[in-house]
Parts: sequence; structure tokens; C-alpha cells
Amino acid sequence: MIRQHSKDLTTGSLGTQILFFSIPLMISNLLQVLFNMTDIAVVGRFSGAAALGAVGSTTTLIVLFTGIQIGMGNGVNVLTAQYFGAKKEREVREMVHSSLILCVLVGLISLAAGQLLTRSLLEFLHTKSELIGGASLYLRIYFMGMPALAIYNFGNGVLSAVGDTKRPLYYLLTAGILNIVLNLIFVIVCGLGVAGVAMASIISQYLSAGLILNFLFRSDSLYALRFSALHLTKDKAARILAVGIPAGIQNAIFQTANLFIQMGVNTFDATVVAGNAAAANADALVYDVMAAFYTACSSFMGQNFGAGKKDRVLKSYLVSLAYSFGFGAVLGLTLVLFGRPFLSLFTGDPAVVEAGRNRLVVMGLSYAFSAFMDCSIAASRGLGKSLVPTVIVILGSCVFRVVWVYTIFAYFGTILSLYLLYIFSWSITAVAEIAYLRYCYRKQMALL
Repeated sequence: MIRQHSKDLTTGSLGTQILFFSIPLMISNLLQVLFNMTDIAVVGRFSGAAALGAVGSTTTLIVLFTGIQIGMGNGVNVLTAQYFGAKKEREVREMVHSSLILCVLVGLISLAAGQLLTRSLLEFLHTKSELIGGASLYLRIYFMGMPALAIYNFGNGVLSAVGDTKRPLYYLLTAGILNIVLNLIFVIVCGLGVAGVAMASIISQYLSAGLILNFLFRSDSLYALRFSALHLTKDKAARILAVGIPAGIQNAIFQTANLFIQMGVNTFDATVVAGNAAAANADALVYDVMAAFYTACSSFMGQNFGAGKKDRVLKSYLVSLAYSFGFGAVLGLTLVLFGRPFLSLFTGDPAVVEAGRNRLVVMGLSYAFSAFMDCSIAASRGLGKSLVPTVIVILGSCVFRVVWVYTIFAYFGTILSLYLLYIFSWSITAVAEIAYLRYCYRKQMALL
């Protein structure tokens, strides 16, 4: 049996604890981004610009579906942390087993929906005719890995909730190395192109899911999995859905709004589309580093709220916000300064590099400000509130972005006017999310 590696997040220096808690998450997220970049770099370098554009055109759709899995994982993380912090062992066990069942079901639904809707969504996005065949093939294969992605996010949510952020990192590193090796074999040796990178991705996803399940079934901790205990507990399932579904819907609708942005990008020539696809890799790089602190925020606030430690609840938010803003600013400015070498990793076409750099400059100066929105959302979820933050972000970011595309962008018609919508949507949403968090915090603290 494997001994537990949980940590008590309710004592000690928050500044130090949150940083060291977040570092494995950060590395894990970075590795995941780098492995995904490898897919695009390999296919772009060895299968050409058309293959690069085809895979790049699928990014928004992939994030749309994976965002649902991530939302469910966030729900698992928050609620497990609250019960773990309150030292309610039976509730932790019921939460973990109910969560696994629900996450797998959502993964299977995502798989089916992806297979049925892929072509229609690509056509809706006005994907270039020369790209749609490769993009459709890539997505149909990639969506076969949705159940594995759901399982990994479930396990990552559980382990992060109890303070173990290193183990998911080890599993992801193992799976990522396999992904790179398979990319090179399938694309260079076998000449499979976009199909090859998609196959490499899903094989590595199932490996990481298998490793995390193996650990949880072999563990002797209170959050361990047992086949005999795999059933839905009604109240726990309801709580998971109450927190996880709004988070998943938020991610899905957020990306639905981004589909309209992709439609705007697709009105330009293939060079701009390819440049945007290459530069968009930086989004995941920066967002996922910052997201490590959002997970820390939810986990620390969840455990400390469960333990009734009022002073540490608010401080967890403020420390996480400071870290996420700082890291976002440093990474963004680095990309502004070294944008061309970064983009050269994905394409050797100077025109594509220049088109991508136009995006990097705007986004690099904007990334850090998204922390005010996202960290506030994570804090509200750490307090068990998910629905209202979801509504706010749908209105402030999603609806706002669609309106922007059909007004500001439609009027100016420039790629700059399209990219500027990010910083404006983040700013107005952050104001509303912070206001709600303040209200939510006061109300929840009165219950302790």
C-alpha cells in the first residue's frame, strides 16, 4: 500500500506555502503546454504550413471541450479541500468516489459530442477549405482521449486539494515524454501528419489517467479509491455538480465566445491564421503558469474555510493574486522581447512569424491583468460559490466579446482591434468579480 502524502494547508506561512504548493502545479502546467507545443512544432516543421494551420485551427474547439473537464476538476478540488480541512473523513471518501463517476460520465459525453459536432463547428468557424480536412481528422482522433482527460483532472483535483501537487507532475512528465517520442515516430518516421500528433496525444493522456488511478486505488489514505465504494452519494453528487458544472459551463461558454474571435481571425488570409495559431501557444504558456496560483487559491481557501480560520482565508486570496499577477507580467514582457525566437519554434516562414508577433505584443502587455478576474473567480469557488461568478464572467467576458466582434471589430476591421478585446473584457469582468467576492466573503465569514 502507498502512504498518503497530504498536507495541512491551515497552518504556516502562506507566502511560502502557496509558492511551494504552486511550483509543482506550475511546472506541471508548463509541461502540458510544452508537450502541446511539441505537437504543433513537429507537425509545422515536418508536415508544412497547411498542417500547422489545420492543427492550430482546432485550438479553440479543444479548449472548449477540455474546459468542461477542467471545470469538473475544479469542483472536485474545492469540495474535497473543504471536507479535508474540516477533517470530515466520511465526506471526503464519498466526495472522491462520487466525483470519479461524474467526471468519467462527463468525459464520455464530451467524446460523443466532439465526434458528432466536429465538422459542423469547423464550418461554423469558417475554417479555410484547405485546412478543414486536416483539422477535422485531428479533432476526431483527439476527442477519443476525453475520458482520460476527465480522469486525470479528477485525480489532479483530489491530490491538489489535500496538498499533494508533486505526484500529478510526475505522472504528467512521464506521459509527456511518451507524447514527444510518439510525435517524432508517428510524424517523421510514419509520415502520419496531423493524425500522428493526435494519436500521440491520446495515448499519453490515457497513460497519465492510468497512473493517477493506479495510485489512488493503491493508496491507504482517506481519499483512496475502492471499487466497493464506487457509487454516487446523492448530496455529494449535487454539490459537485453545483460547483463543477457552472465552472465547466463558464469555460465552455468562454470558449464559445472565443469561437467568434476565431471567426474574426479566419476572415484574414492563411498567413495571419497561421501566425495567430503559432502565437496562441503563448496564451496557454502564460495562463497555465498563472492558473497554478488559482488552484492554490481555491485549495488554501477551501481548507482554511473548512477549518474555520477566517484570517487565512482572505490572505490566501491576496497572496495568490500577487503571485499570479507578478508571474503573468514577467512572462508577458519576456514574450514581447523575445517573440520572434519563440514563434520560430513553430514555423520558418518570416511572414507567419511577423503575423504572430503582432498578437504577442498586444497579449504580452495584457496577460497579467487577467489575474484580477481569474483569481477572484477561484476565490469565490474556494468559498463554495460558483454560480454567480459564472454568470458574471459570461456577461463580462463572453457576451462582451461577441458584442465587440460585431461592433468594434466590424467597424475597424483590423487584427489589432480584434486582439484588444481581451484586455477590455478582462478589466470589466474583474471589477464585477471582485465586488461579488467581497460580498461573498463577508457573508461566508459570518457563518464561522
